[in-house]
Amino acid sequence: MAYKKINKKDVEILRSICGNDRVFYGDEINEDFGRDELAEIKRMPEVLVEPQCTKEVSKVMKYAYENNIPITPRGQGTGLVGGSVAIHGGIMLNMSKMNKILELDEENLTLTVEPGVLLMEISKFVEEHDLLYPPDPGEKSATIAGNINTNAGGMRAVKYGVTRDYVRGLEVVLPNGEIMEIGGKVVKNSSGYSFKDLIVGSEGTLGVVTKAILRLVPLPKKTLSLLIPFKDLETAIETVPKIIKSKAIPTAIEFMVRDTIIAAEEFLGKQFPDNSSSAYLLLTFDGNSKEEVERAYETVAHICLQEGALDVYISETQERQEAIWSARGAFLEAIKASTTEIDECDVVVPRNKVAEFIKYTDELQHQFNIRIRSFGHAGDGNLHVYILRDDLSEEEWKNQLNEVMDCMYKRAKELRGQVSGEHGIGFAKKNFLNDSLGGSYLELMKGIKSVFDPKNILNPGKVCQ
Repeated sequence: MAYKKINKKDVEILRSICGNDRVFYGDEINEDFGRDELAEIKRMPEVLVEPQCTKEVSKVMKYAYENNIPITPRGQGTGLVGGSVAIHGGIMLNMSKMNKILELDEENLTLTVEPGVLLMEISKFVEEHDLLYPPDPGEKSATIAGNINTNAGGMRAVKYGVTRDYVRGLEVVLPNGEIMEIGGKVVKNSSGYSFKDLIVGSEGTLGVVTKAILRLVPLPKKTLSLLIPFKDLETAIETVPKIIKSKAIPTAIEFMVRDTIIAAEEFLGKQFPDNSSSAYLLLTFDGNSKEEVERAYETVAHICLQEGALDVYISETQERQEAIWSARGAFLEAIKASTTEIDECDVVVPRNKVAEFIKYTDELQHQFNIRIRSFGHAGDGNLHVYILRDDLSEEEWKNQLNEVMDCMYKRAKELRGQVSGEHGIGFAKKNFLNDSLGGSYLELMKGIKSVFDPKNILNPGKVCQ
């Protein structure tokens, strides 16, 4: 599709909407806005706009719609699939300046926020009021709208679910500039199609989120973590379904391997409590009493030891828990620091297939003579697998990467998995989505997109386009 190129008149009109100091044109735009966290996909917007309210977003969207200008919403740029990269140039909306916490409603247990509020800010704010916003993605500096647009999951998904489960209502600006209120503070809603659930996970292709009403829960009074070493990953992963069946539901169940732990130790300059075993499960439990949490972790510890765990390390103190979880939180940065470039696969497979998939990635290392590192959410089957470039030439890297990725996504499909568990499709994973879902599914997605955005100006080139 041919889009209008931005000219100085367009810039003048955008500045009349948002002010001279919040519209940047051409060389005025920082190069960071041309990529996301992985930096593999690079494309600069023609103009960067920083709206401060919904009305400004609406006016910019309406102008773009009337003039056939592509528009890309963006938060902190922490994505890993090029979802916030302006593939077709045009206008980029930097939503991170709309960053106010608007209302805490303790009677309805909701928090209303603007799209640019960071996940870490939400967590800190609600915990000061003895409340919890359960979704817990690893990247705490991401904006809430970014989490909503990718339906982010994180480590607490085993017990609490994912972002979609905690979005009660949204204010959304449609591609034509219309402002729409979706959902609200109600707990139940069976009033027609759930547009809210369409927007969540749509990666900014259907509308621009300008406000969110989030569901909160009471903050658990007691938290405890277990670090459990195993002789190998297969034994560790095979234990997970037995833990789930025990009814002693952990808040989180993560898996990790020794190579990744050592990389995190070197990156942080800190020792992990134990790095002598090949594989580990890391579990967290929460509850409202010490007795409740102890019952749960004792049940799980017994199961793990029965299934071949080498030991069970209990982390009751805040300091010890932070030592373990800070290492877990540093895995991605540690992997990035250990090589020249990486690419990522965040497939999700049935829980009982996690070990099989990870074993397959180990085989790929030897088959293609390339390093692959992994960690992830054993409790929900969401794997984070990273392919490392090291000293490969550009041509070798691209060829090897494409072949390895093809193999991994093909294997995930064979195991009845999906392309992405929480990072989304964006631009980088579109072809793999096409191969995974097939024609009818994609045609329905394209149909939904065309109803919301008939001119295809909002985040074009992403997901199914």
